[in-house]
Amino acid sequence: MRSRVWGGTAVVVLGGLLAAGCGSGGKDASDGGSGKAASGGYPVSVTDCMGAKTTFSEAPKKIVTSNASSLELLLRLGAGDKVIGTGFPPGKGALPGALDAQAQKVDVLGKGVIPKEKLLGSGADLYIDTFAAMGGMGGGGMGDAPTEEEFKAAGIKHIYLKSTACAAQRKGPVTDLSAVEADITSLGAVTGTSARAKELVAGMKEKVDAVRKAVGGTPEGKRPTYFFFDYEAGTKQPTVICNRQVANAVITLAGARNVFADCDGDRKQVGWEDVIAKNPDWIQLGIRNRGSAAANRKAFDEAQQWLESNPATKGLTAVKEGHFLRIGSEQTTIAGVENAETVEAIAKTLYPGKVG
Repeated sequence: MRSRVWGGTAVVVLGGLLAAGCGSGGKDASDGGSGKAASGGYPVSVTDCMGAKTTFSEAPKKIVTSNASSLELLLRLGAGDKVIGTGFPPGKGALPGALDAQAQKVDVLGKGVIPKEKLLGSGADLYIDTFAAMGGMGGGGMGDAPTEEEFKAAGIKHIYLKSTACAAQRKGPVTDLSAVEADITSLGAVTGTSARAKELVAGMKEKVDAVRKAVGGTPEGKRPTYFFFDYEAGTKQPTVICNRQVANAVITLAGARNVFADCDGDRKQVGWEDVIAKNPDWIQLGIRNRGSAAANRKAFDEAQQWLESNPATKGLTAVKEGHFLRIGSEQTTIAGVENAETVEAIAKTLYPGKVG
């Protein structure tokens, strides 16, 4: 369950400003759009996965984020000073550089899901929600979440990130980062930071385009097969990345083949016999950031040692050949700016000398 709490979601700007939908992956929004939103003006309207619209006549002043993924996006956009609280806070050192110091100053309203009363009484005028479309986080999850009527009575506008929250409604696999780029563009429009959003999206496109130019022409059959080992989700029964998860796009863009790309959905539990049948060429060790290089190294070591010593996995091609990638879970499975950096990092490992 711990890996799921970092799953992203996104908003899409409509109302004659920017237009996008779940099925399209938000391409129009990620291109920057036109009209008032592009120049930082208002009103700005956003929709949820079902098309319900929320309109902003001005930038929100007090924002609460449901978890670290939406918090990080706001920090990168330069809207961190508007955030008054968060749930599922990032661990110390989990975010890069100055972002970490900013994140640690944000009030923690819940170490997990923010209690309903605390959220409604927070004084926020906007709540950015990453959970609602994710099926209750494995069954327990959301607890007594506020209704839309309760949010309205408290004066809180409630929006969702959509790049992974709308996975169940997508018409096909996620194979690019257009929905993530749409998230960034849309949040930039909502918070009045469109210029910064445009810079972030341009930087992502530049990295991904360079990788595509270097390895994109590799025939499908010659692309190495790839397994994301979600060590955090437990080893008794592996939780795999399916084709609606943003990590599928990251893997695909890097010139690899996700061995569970035939699974329609976000994540799924399978048996180790299923992984053995896939026999991947490469395995990414899915570890969450522990806040220090030493702690991260220890966690990566543990995940690798488990694969090397477990009777069910030690015979895999990737394990025997030592084909492991030590790239963090968050930057692979959470919708955000670092998705593009992960595409580059994977490609550099799988195609040495061709990328970067």
